[in-house]
Amino acid sequence: MIRQIVIRQVDRPMAPGEDEEIHWFFHSFGIGEGRDTDRVATQVIVALLEHRPAGEGVPVEQIAADLNITSSRVNHHIRNLIDAGILYRHRKLIYLRGSTLRAMVQELRKDAIRMFDDLEDVADGIDKEYGRVRE
Repeated sequence: MIRQIVIRQVDRPMAPGEDEEIHWFFHSFGIGEGRDTDRVATQVIVALLEHRPAGEGVPVEQIAADLNITSSRVNHHIRNLIDAGILYRHRKLIYLRGSTLRAMVQELRKDAIRMFDDLEDVADGIDKEYGRVRE
């Protein structure tokens, strides 16, 4: 039910190779939104999913050729996806983090848990400085 509501809130057409479920999935992460009007970021991930076996890296030039756009434009989106923890680069090849979308979500979940653990530790220290008792 929530997925349908999210899909209806997005008024731009879907990217090539993008069905409603893929659209919802990436929209949930904020991928293909904002200034990415052509949803190049989504297309990059779909290209990685469609054209390579799981765990195999792809050169930027191949992704650019598959999408018929410049390597510099692909690199821009890849940098953003790397910063978001979705992709990683190793020896000039681009990989989907975790090799599958499910594994990627699991890795992102672990990142979030680590981040909140760190925030709790810092919050404890700040609370102690202000004489607050831990609940």
